[in-house]
Amino acid sequence: MPAIRRAPGVYRTGDGRTVRLHTNFPHHREGMLKLLGCAYEREAVQAALLKWEGEKFETAAADAKLVASMTRSPAEWAAHAQGSAVAQFPLLEISKIGEAPARALPPAGERPLSGIRVLDLTRVIAGPVCGRTLAAHGADVMRITAPHLPGFPLLDTDTGRGKLSAALDLRAEEDRERLGSLLREAHVFVQGYRPGGVAALGFSPEACAEIRPGIVTVSLSAYGHAGPWASRRGFDSLVQNASGINHAEAEAAGITTGPKELPAQALDHATGYLMAFGAMMALARKAREGGSWHVRVSLAQTAHWLTRLGRLPNGFDCPDPKHADVTDLLDEMDTPQGRLTFVKHAAVLSETPAFWARPPAPLGTHAAVWPV
Repeated sequence: MPAIRRAPGVYRTGDGRTVRLHTNFPHHREGMLKLLGCAYEREAVQAALLKWEGEKFETAAADAKLVASMTRSPAEWAAHAQGSAVAQFPLLEISKIGEAPARALPPAGERPLSGIRVLDLTRVIAGPVCGRTLAAHGADVMRITAPHLPGFPLLDTDTGRGKLSAALDLRAEEDRERLGSLLREAHVFVQGYRPGGVAALGFSPEACAEIRPGIVTVSLSAYGHAGPWASRRGFDSLVQNASGINHAEAEAAGITTGPKELPAQALDHATGYLMAFGAMMALARKAREGGSWHVRVSLAQTAHWLTRLGRLPNGFDCPDPKHADVTDLLDEMDTPQGRLTFVKHAAVLSETPAFWARPPAPLGTHAAVWPV
């Protein structure tokens, strides 16, 4: 099998449009090859896509539970039904979904979230960044993965700082019961799987509030909770492409041959921090007002917010920073994978500094029990 990253990327379609494929997970790769009826080689994928119209392929991929998007301009996205829906959403939503008595947060510790227990059912970047942020402020964060799900070792190391990592196969009743037991002692439940996926296993926000009255649930989606694409799968690169960001970047850089991605997964990282912010605000509301709370965030809402901030006329007119320019922003720790150099947490708090007490561990390292 050729290397997994040979076929992802941008391709031309037969009607002169471009589409971006995401095939980094094996099941997405195999599904895409089946849809296109070709081999896993860039040239073969390109030849197959020239037989498609861009929007029809995008729709067919979504119907097949795959991940791809057609490149749109900002104006095209604004006119699209999903773009119009997203434009009506706030940046993030915090809503009360159940009744529970007001409860004070755990006794104050050395950091703001000391004693808070967080279940982190997320993957890749945005969701794991949320859990990493909560851990930086003292929460006990337990990331839940499963043995049958592929991971990204480098990303998992980067976003695993401060976390416990346990493995549960939620297809099995015994492991669902174990998750329910963990939930009954948790304060926050974060999930970032495809819309409806975790709910189908018995852990919708409303079900979590029944199991654990007073819980704060955080839900991440690609394109938002309403609109024709509400159930559609997606990743940062695909939302950038669909929402006009890649088109605008290419325009600013003078590129006419196709879209240009942002130099970083800005939607993922920004959304992860927004998720953590929403969770903290909901915890404060729970302590003050009582109730169970639901925080909703999406990559597309973050994209809409970022694009409305405007564009610099000379955004590319700056040198790339060198390592020596950022050494004051870096820190190090020993991990099971070796010595890790990483970017410090951005928030600088004088009395309760943010830091990660636990090194990142390989997925599934820890038992699915809360520390005493």
